[in-house]
Amino acid sequence: MTETTPIYDFAIVGAGMAGASLAAELAGSATVAMLEAEDQAGYHATGRSAAFWEECYGGPDIVPLTLASGPFLNDGGFLTRRGALYIGRNEDSAQLDHFLERFEGTGASISRVEQAEITAKIPGLRPQWTGAIWEPACADIDVGSLHAHYLSAAARAGAVLKTRFRVASLAMANGVWTITSEAGSVISARRIINAAGAWADQIAGLAGCEPAGISPLRRTVVQLRTNPQPSSEMPLVLDVSGRFYFKPEAGRVWLSPHDETPSEPCDAAPEELAVAEAIERLQSVVDWNVTTVERKWAGLRSFTPDRLPIYGADQHNSDFIWFAGQGGFGIQTAPAAARLMAARLLGNETPDDLAAIDVTKYTADRFG
Repeated sequence: MTETTPIYDFAIVGAGMAGASLAAELAGSATVAMLEAEDQAGYHATGRSAAFWEECYGGPDIVPLTLASGPFLNDGGFLTRRGALYIGRNEDSAQLDHFLERFEGTGASISRVEQAEITAKIPGLRPQWTGAIWEPACADIDVGSLHAHYLSAAARAGAVLKTRFRVASLAMANGVWTITSEAGSVISARRIINAAGAWADQIAGLAGCEPAGISPLRRTVVQLRTNPQPSSEMPLVLDVSGRFYFKPEAGRVWLSPHDETPSEPCDAAPEELAVAEAIERLQSVVDWNVTTVERKWAGLRSFTPDRLPIYGADQHNSDFIWFAGQGGFGIQTAPAAARLMAARLLGNETPDDLAAIDVTKYTADRFG
């Protein structure tokens, strides 16, 4: 007797934070297979995050997803409060004012602070940095534990994870997708969810769908040993002009030059120029001596043309679902985004705590 090949309700392409969180929300009510191209889930963007939850990150249209994700992350023990400062020089005063105006009415807890308070929070601050926006709610995220939580929850609910499944072809017949890997493995599913991050447009092309214009951008992070060592109490520090951010991490400094270098989908690697720019920018802010570059890495942050995520059915094929374009904010918004999407896919009412989120901003038909 030949064993019948199962037809899953959903095949999710990608098992990073996006795919794993959505699988966990769907699996109790539907059959789910997660298809991961690498040897392990979360190898790319999820495993290379700078790991913070910051209310303003991603802009005003992302704030509702971030705030709605906060209670789950906090109650689950995934957050450690740190606080954040967006800092500026005298010539940046108008930008600081504009920052406050942009986020007015979003629910983000931010306020303007002056140099004395900034200096107290950032020892060794150079005198040209005279103003800042303080965000007390900013926190570190335990990304590894959050991703493991979602993978475990999905597995307990019956979801199947298939690693080393790099999608080579997609074909639909009689309401069923046949998904074939480069190694020749085959999965069948009624609907495909495209959570493939930097590869999302490629997956859409295999399905015969128009690309969403998702652009992978490389972001570099370095781990530095400095003298003095940063205090563990120091906040996340971000340039209001978008040229750097840094934070303490276990006695070291995690620093990024806030680079956004266009890239093909790939296993991203840091470039020495970006590392040098990061250090130069740090030394323009504080008088610390950088003694060692201990680690350096890069990841791809993938954005749609309007830099908002794309959630929901493709406008030409309702059985191809987008869950992509989540840039650098995908981890901090995962709890709300996954619950919101799962409710829509399962035909359930939107949860009360998510009802005020305007999902029309994120739908695929905006690119029609």
